[in-house]
Parts: sequence; C-alpha cells; structure tokens
Amino acid sequence: MSARSQLLLSTVLLTLSAPLWAAKKVDLDYQVRFLPESDQAEVNVVLEKGDGVRSLRFDLGDKGYYSDFKTSGTWSQEDPGHGTWVPGKGKASLSYRVRISHPRGDGRFDARMTPDWALLRGDDLVPAARLDMVEGVDLVARLQFELPSGWQSVETGWPRIGKNRFRIDNPERMLDRPTGWILAGKLGSRRVTLGTTDVTVSAPVGEDMRRMDILTMLTFVWPHAQEVFPREPGKLLIVGANDPMWRGGLSAPNSFFMHSARPMVSENGTSSLVHELVHVLSRISDTDRSDWISEGVAEYYAIELLRRAGGLGDDRYEAIREQLRQWSKKVDSLRGEHASGAITARAVLLLQDLDKEIRLRTDGKHSMDDVARGLMRLDKASTRDFIEITENIMGGASDVLDTRLLR
Repeated sequence: MSARSQLLLSTVLLTLSAPLWAAKKVDLDYQVRFLPESDQAEVNVVLEKGDGVRSLRFDLGDKGYYSDFKTSGTWSQEDPGHGTWVPGKGKASLSYRVRISHPRGDGRFDARMTPDWALLRGDDLVPAARLDMVEGVDLVARLQFELPSGWQSVETGWPRIGKNRFRIDNPERMLDRPTGWILAGKLGSRRVTLGTTDVTVSAPVGEDMRRMDILTMLTFVWPHAQEVFPREPGKLLIVGANDPMWRGGLSAPNSFFMHSARPMVSENGTSSLVHELVHVLSRISDTDRSDWISEGVAEYYAIELLRRAGGLGDDRYEAIREQLRQWSKKVDSLRGEHASGAITARAVLLLQDLDKEIRLRTDGKHSMDDVARGLMRLDKASTRDFIEITENIMGGASDVLDTRLLR
C-alpha cells in the first residue's frame, strides 16, 4: 500500500471512529436546591446514561448529615457511614438531603445557613465516593443551583457557564465533585483579574467583609507569590462572614474562607489572608507526622511575601522573629499530625534559617523558594522528602536540618 493510500485509510478510520468516541462522554449533573427553613439542601445527581457507571460508593461520615435517599436505580447502605448507588440503564438519578450548618462545639460554625444565605463547602454537598466506571467513559460534570425566593446569586471556585450554573472539571480525580467553598444568597462581591486568575471576594450583605482591602492586599502580593509558586488557577474565590463563623481561615484547592473580623495583617506581623493564599497556590500537603511542612511553609511565606512586597522593613522583620522565638521556646519537636500555633512558629524560624543557609551554600543561586517548588511536585511530603529536596538543592547535608526538632 502506498504512503498516500495509508494516509487516506487512516483518515477514514479516524472519521468513522469519531462518533463512537464522542458517544463515550456522559453528562453528570449536580442539581442543588437550598431549603433554609430546614437548614438543608436537596441534591439531585443525574446521569444521562446510567449504564456508563457501574456504581458509586459514598463515604457519608458519622455525623448523620445525609438522609432521604431516593433513586431510579438501587441504593444500599452496608452501614450508616457508607452507601452504594447502582444507577442502572438509561437516564438515572439519585436524590438526597444534606444538613448545611456544621457546629464546631464552641458556638462557632465552619458551614452555616441562615434565612438569607448559605456558606459551605461543596465537598459536603456531594460526599467523597469510590467510582466504578465503564472503561472509556468520560463524565462531563456540571453544577446547577435553584435559589430560594429573595436570594440573588451564588459563587463557587468553578467556571460559570450560565445563571447559577458551573462547569466542574478536575483532571486529578476520576469523579468530578463540586469541591471548594460555595456561597449563595444576598451577596456583595468584588472582582479583579490578577495575572491570568479571576479573583472574586464575596460575603453576605451586612457581614462586614472588607472586600476592597483584600483585593488591594492581593494586588501587592500576587506577583511575588507567582514567582515562588508558578501555578495560576483560572479562578479563585475568597468568601467570608462574621460571628458565629469560625474565627480563622480554611482553604480549598480553588477557594478559601476568611472570618470577616480577621485583620489583613495581625499584630505579630503575619497575614492569615496570605497564609491561606499560599495553601491554595502551593497545594503542599504532608504525610508521616509532618504537618509542620504545610503549615510552616504557609506561615513562612505569609511573612516573606509581605516583606518582598515592601510591607515589612528589616526592623519589623527582626521583631517578628523575636515574637516567634518567644512563642515557640517550649517546642522540642516539630513532628505531629496537627501543627499547633507554637509548632508552626518554630517551623517558620527553622525555614528562615534554612533560607539563609541555602543562599550562602549556593552563592545566592538557590533559596527556600526552590525547596517550596520541589514540595509542590509531590502528592504528599514527608520530613524525609523535605530533607532530601533541600540536600539536592544545596549539594550536601544541611546543618540547619540536623536538629532534634525533626526526629
């Protein structure tokens, strides 16, 4: 067969196979209706072609948030914390109700619904699930909201494709879930484009969120953050509310929450806003009792990025270091599943000293920034990983990391 004939045959075969390939895309729609009178949302999961999915086994947790399961296929619960949906053939749906407000036991909430708004994580609307899918099927996921009367809008960290409608596409997961923060109701929002990222700061009306202050701070810090963490999300959502929401910050891959009473820069010179931004941009996570890495890196850059943006002079920087020393003087180990404030402060001091050592040993060619970028490449980082990355950058063992704090 001539080369031309082979090319024609290949073109014909590709054309014939195109409809078959296109047919493997299956629509997956998450339809959410908020019910403020019962502090719930009704969720309807719809598969255009149910036979593309053999089963979904949901992790329902142990809080009893999910109830009233109904399906066109079959639903079974082996125990209260797990349920399995077998969609069956044709168009299939699974509906259930989920409680929105999540009390933390101290009078605070990390998710809340009022008559006028709802603030929650999409991870809770659609719980984590183990997907058993027919080979070759590609789920195309969308998220649609039906809002109560008087509620004006909804914000998520996902691209908007219509009124109260969003496209969910996460290449890192088999099942595209609407993860990240969601805010709906009577909202006030401000928007700006930083680099190639569309940034939205949104909060319920009357919750004292300093939207313009946040955008101004991010405008100063953003270029320096991009130099360290070369990852520009297409969209970033920052949400907030006042008491009785939890007084802190909580991050997700495409969004984060900030209590509206938190200052842009605290009296100790750090910034919860920049701390959560670093979590979102770096997406560094840890394993093997090494929470000091993710929390330490975030707090280190909460100070360092302010310094690089011109917000901290040398005198103030040294005063911050002294405060960190006083706060962490009783810390004798950084290892643990959850880093306390004192452990995080001690980790920051270690990272500051390490940055100096790396710069000195490499004649200024490398810094802590290179370690951070190395950590970004890992799914989860251990203390051993941290040490190995640093030693590779320095070309030898580190004196700073040869400490009982890391044992």
